[in-house]
Amino acid sequence: MKTMIIKNIKGKFSLIVLSTLIGFTSCQDFLEVEPQDKLNENQVYRDVFDADAAIVGLYGKLMGLAEKYVVLNELRADLVSPTENADLTFQELHEHSVSVSNPYANPKDFYELINNCNDILKNFRLMRADFRLDPDEFNERYSDIGTLRSWLYLQLGMHYGNVPYITDPIEDINDIGDPDKFPKIPLDQLIDELVAFTESLPYTDPYSGDSSLVINVDGYNTAKFFINKGCLLGDLQLWKGNYLEAATYYKNVMETGTGSGDIAVLFDTYRVGSRNVSTNDDLCVGYLRFREQDATGLVDSNERGWRSIFAREKDARWNTEWIWSLPFDTNFAPKNPFIDLFSNQGGSYLLKPSQRAIDLWKDQTQRNLIPYDARGERFSYKVINDQEVIMKYLYRYLDFTSQLPIDEFVRDGDWYLYRAAKLHLRYAEAANRDGQHRLANTLLNNGIQTEYGVPGEEDVTDIEQTNLPFPYNFDGRQGDFPYYRGDWHRNDGVRGRAYVEFKEVVGDSLISIEDNLIEESALELAFEGNRWGDLVRVALRRNDPAFLADKIYEKLSKESNPNADDVHSKLMSQENWFLPFNWKEEE
Repeated sequence: MKTMIIKNIKGKFSLIVLSTLIGFTSCQDFLEVEPQDKLNENQVYRDVFDADAAIVGLYGKLMGLAEKYVVLNELRADLVSPTENADLTFQELHEHSVSVSNPYANPKDFYELINNCNDILKNFRLMRADFRLDPDEFNERYSDIGTLRSWLYLQLGMHYGNVPYITDPIEDINDIGDPDKFPKIPLDQLIDELVAFTESLPYTDPYSGDSSLVINVDGYNTAKFFINKGCLLGDLQLWKGNYLEAATYYKNVMETGTGSGDIAVLFDTYRVGSRNVSTNDDLCVGYLRFREQDATGLVDSNERGWRSIFAREKDARWNTEWIWSLPFDTNFAPKNPFIDLFSNQGGSYLLKPSQRAIDLWKDQTQRNLIPYDARGERFSYKVINDQEVIMKYLYRYLDFTSQLPIDEFVRDGDWYLYRAAKLHLRYAEAANRDGQHRLANTLLNNGIQTEYGVPGEEDVTDIEQTNLPFPYNFDGRQGDFPYYRGDWHRNDGVRGRAYVEFKEVVGDSLISIEDNLIEESALELAFEGNRWGDLVRVALRRNDPAFLADKIYEKLSKESNPNADDVHSKLMSQENWFLPFNWKEEE
């Protein structure tokens, strides 16, 4: 019997997946395995199954970073505030006054994962050199771990600014805290390094369907566990300012369903699709049929509509939205951190939506003229016992009617990392910067078919499509005389899917559309761990610290925070955006 627990990578989530990967003959076989923290060198990296064990073990360890990822990216930005239950640690992040003793100032957990990546990459190269991995096995696995390492470095860069860039495994992780041994490089140089390395990887697609890493285990299909290389490459190029290259990577991911024989996969996968007015079996903000003007007719369900993006089972429709998501299971480590962070029922209730976020949703108008964005109070957060509660992570934990835990001891959930709406907004950001203003505005607002159609025209042969070269080619044709069903005929735009009135372009198209896109990212993607990076990226691009500082100031001032003015003045200097790089050997 084989036992594959890679050194320094622990957790029951890893064990249960690895047990399937290595093909135990029964559940009893698994139960008889005694976990180990370390194996002798001749017991690891022997074949492709050992390589798979290393990968899945690394992702299991990555899940321990989920809380830090969400806290840093949301609390430091403008959409999340600490509750009265939160301690000084969170208040410091909220007010950008992080002390050296604050655990979030310690980048060690990022570097532990990076060092694991470096060790795995080194051993994969050795395995390939002596034919323990064939070319396809090596290319897929090496590129996955290389891309994940680049993602970790991007997170480090956007939060800490100047950081050491290390690509070889080191024996003593604490040496990274010595600047004489590992000097830091600035964020712009780090982005250059990440673009060059990630572009050089030999494989950019998701794992192939017949890969030994793509399996069903404990009700989960592992295909969406792994980072999407095209999305990360697009993000890196977006940060770098290579907008055509970014749009190209994003478009390739957006076209994932193209060529599929399954109509639903072809027309719906990553397309941000239109609503089903008769059944509401969709991912849209919608109303029961014939009750479109009745606020109580809003579809608010775990199985249908926009809310179901975060609540539904991992079915075929879930698969059309989610690109990268990692599941927490009560039975396996690490535990789901989001219930403690967000829930005031059975949790510690440490973070809540900021008043600025609440007001942004309230300032929208739905297309039936109901005066609020349902993605706000109805779906992204709810008022429970007179407290605003972030709900995106709690739909599997709290009962819809009572708002009490379904079972306080069952704390399943998900870490949301990348989905179709985020992909569309990032693509539109790149396209807009590349001069494709109309297309960017279309994907934000009303969808391809509507924007490029002609009212009353029955023959759609030469309309309802962009007629632009790749990556800006979209075919939204839907006609019967002659018959057309373009790949993008169901696209409805991000705001179209959300059923809110479209954003106008005011003044300079480039800046106006970019402002609209970043605001839409707040409305659509709030609390999912994207906000800080969005603010930093655009502020850097424009060389405009006020783009970031003003939004943080507005959050603080709406809450009557006495330090609002001081924080604004501080954030007008770019060097103050970043956390102190305070290495601590012991937590």
